[in-house]
Amino acid sequence: MTTGAPRVLPADSGIAEAAAVLRAGGLVAFPTETVYGLGANALDGRAAARIFEAKARPSFDPLITHLADAADLPALVGAVPAGVATLAERFWPGPLTLIVDRPAAIPSIVTSGLDTMAVRVPDEPSARALIAAAGVPVAAPSANRFGQLSPTRAEHVVAGLGDAVDVVLDGGPTRCGIESTIVDARGVQPVVLRLGALPVEALVEAAGPVIVRPGSSGQPVAPGTLAAHYAPRTPLTLGAAEPAPGDGNRLGFLAFRERPADGWAAVEVLSPEGDLTVAAARLFDALHRLDAAGVTEIVAEPVPDVGVGRAINDRLRRAAATWH
Repeated sequence: MTTGAPRVLPADSGIAEAAAVLRAGGLVAFPTETVYGLGANALDGRAAARIFEAKARPSFDPLITHLADAADLPALVGAVPAGVATLAERFWPGPLTLIVDRPAAIPSIVTSGLDTMAVRVPDEPSARALIAAAGVPVAAPSANRFGQLSPTRAEHVVAGLGDAVDVVLDGGPTRCGIESTIVDARGVQPVVLRLGALPVEALVEAAGPVIVRPGSSGQPVAPGTLAAHYAPRTPLTLGAAEPAPGDGNRLGFLAFRERPADGWAAVEVLSPEGDLTVAAARLFDALHRLDAAGVTEIVAEPVPDVGVGRAINDRLRRAAATWH
């Protein structure tokens, strides 16, 4: 473990230093287009173990391995199934994680003992530059304490993980704001294991009908699929509620597009224009602010359950399940 605060470096000029930390077995938090990731050398089991320790992440929850370029996949895993290759060609770099067979070079701790591996190529230039400069695949879950709100800014990482991280690359707020979509496309029909920033509709357009099977019981088959996850420290309820002045509660409200009537202690509106992409980008940032506002409970309004809205509602349901 490191001592003191992590070094925070600009994402555009801190690549070389951060890459050296990764090669030496250290932990680097870095921005992707989805959320900030907590990276370690995916070929180094001891370095990967530091991720689990820093996040207090259970050893049964697998990590995502990040590559600098889609061309690096066959070099790592050998033959690539046709369905995987089709989706990688269409959506990489981008917020899509694909399931492949675990290659011998990847330690089993990275995949939590599974014989499969989750892998993607991020659509963020500094992330790909970091991975390329390190010269190794990078295992990287979200850079937060396990089960808590995902970080979409460098300051979220520093506040949540502190000196458990060696270096934080600050690239400003992330563009998508929610995690990648996870798909197992090794079989005849793609299976969506986690809803995310890439809408299901885009997958259907590219690959035909898909099976949507988010969530898991027992050991997860993909990261981020536990029923209770992505939660603020403040209790969260999904659905309609009214503030009740005088009852001692200070309620915060997470609205989709319209500011509710007065009486709430704090309010965050995801998108006044009703844009689901904007709402997704602001989701975790808004929840971080409500979590810091001193409210006793957060009431979250569901968004339209289409496109990326399905992933937003998925995150809100998992956050609420932590408290109910």
